[in-house]
Amino acid sequence: MKRNTFFLFLIVLLSIAIGYLFGSHQNALIRPEIDGSHPSISKLNQLMTYLTRDYVDKINADSLVREVIEDIVAELDPHSVYIPAVESESLSESMQGNFEGIGVQFRMVQDTIAVSRVMEGGPSERAGLKAGDRILMADQDTLYSKNLQSNQIVSRLKGSAATTVQLKVFRKLQDSILTFDIVRGPVPLPSVSASYLINNTTGYIKINRFSQTTYIEFQEAIKGLIDQEIKDLILDLRGNPGGYLLPAKQIADDFLEASKPIVIVEGNNGKREQTISSGSGLFEKGSLFVLVDEDSASASEVIAGAIQDNDRGWIMGRRTFGKGLVQQQMPLGQGDQVRLTTARYYTPTGRSIQRPYDSSSREDYYAEVQKRYQSGEMEDPTKIPVNDSLVFKTPKGRIVYGGGGITPDIYISNEDDPQTAWSRYLIASNLIDLFVFLELDKNFKKYDFTNAPRFFNEELPFQEEFLEAFKTFCKDYSIPIEITSENKKSILNSIKAVIALQRFNENMYIRILNQTDPFIHRALEEIKSR
Repeated sequence: MKRNTFFLFLIVLLSIAIGYLFGSHQNALIRPEIDGSHPSISKLNQLMTYLTRDYVDKINADSLVREVIEDIVAELDPHSVYIPAVESESLSESMQGNFEGIGVQFRMVQDTIAVSRVMEGGPSERAGLKAGDRILMADQDTLYSKNLQSNQIVSRLKGSAATTVQLKVFRKLQDSILTFDIVRGPVPLPSVSASYLINNTTGYIKINRFSQTTYIEFQEAIKGLIDQEIKDLILDLRGNPGGYLLPAKQIADDFLEASKPIVIVEGNNGKREQTISSGSGLFEKGSLFVLVDEDSASASEVIAGAIQDNDRGWIMGRRTFGKGLVQQQMPLGQGDQVRLTTARYYTPTGRSIQRPYDSSSREDYYAEVQKRYQSGEMEDPTKIPVNDSLVFKTPKGRIVYGGGGITPDIYISNEDDPQTAWSRYLIASNLIDLFVFLELDKNFKKYDFTNAPRFFNEELPFQEEFLEAFKTFCKDYSIPIEITSENKKSILNSIKAVIALQRFNENMYIRILNQTDPFIHRALEEIKSR
């Protein structure tokens, strides 16, 4: 099929699969290497000596050790994982909040590198690269018509900070070849992906993960909204798989009055450590609505639990993932690491929201979220499993449950937001992203999207042309999608949002998606009624 000729490559992973990482008490999750005095370690060392010295066939000792480590970790809980060195760098970059490079996202089109997005705040944006540019050469090295793999392209473009790469670029709009000397440097990977004023009194903040820079980003966002005199805040944690604990505690502290419990962490020695709010929070009084869904996990659940258990605000959406375990990342040598569960956490009322797990069935554990659709829970909140033995009460007497995620105070069923579900499917599948890139690239003179305020405030132009082009795109790629009166609005809104992402920034992208989001509309209705 035609789609096989197009490949999406990233200079770095913009949306890295960080799993459900949840750092313990500090951002630096590194412990010193242990010595080899444990009897079991001595046995393993002795075995490896025999295998490498005496075994009849030659073996790959490194590969064998990796397999042993993977087998051991697989016997633990579902959130303890082995991280090979090749994956450690990308994970580290994501959790640091930036990486060193030139800062572009690109596709291979007819064996040529085509820039699909220039990352905001990075070296390429400062140098003047634009979406649609073809990168032909890097430091006299030809990059087109070579069938290069993604890692080969990355190795030519990515490099140490303060080093320069010279790019030869073909710009279709000008029909000319341009030269850019780009000094590699930090490229932001923001975890606060959107912050804006929805109306005169209501602010909105979306956090997509909890990294080392999250609290700094959050402070900047909330202070900016407070300066605009907001009275209400919508905090969007949907799809947020977690991250470091520290920024989650700091953010919860900003919402709570003094001396309120935030989270309780219990180590393997049974000792409990409780975090208490300081009373110097930035937004302690205004109404607060926290949006969550089945993909909100870990640190996201810490914030949701702290808000719910202290009767500080309202949790809205669907039942969260259900992760109450704390991990620390520890070095194994040669760049390999292990992310090991070292503690459990409890919400302020003392409940654990960790779902039950069987170490022998990790697939079933992660498939549980999908099974919620089959059980009917996604449409009907009465289908949410409840354990009567895990009942807790908030200070104001609200009933909350432990044992499997956080159940929202205000439930939004899957039937309430079919259009949002459609939009999420289109976005997550990258169908719209690929379609928008190809359509804008093919008709670069027709679609002059350069005026950001005008683009945001007006309806998407060329609507019928876009719909017809999308029908053709789906047919050419054998994608079974039918455009109906019910999904037409979602498709057009998704197209407009992705154009904003490729041509402007992520903040505008999310603002456009939110315009038809029933979660946002319901939150605004609740704010108005209270």
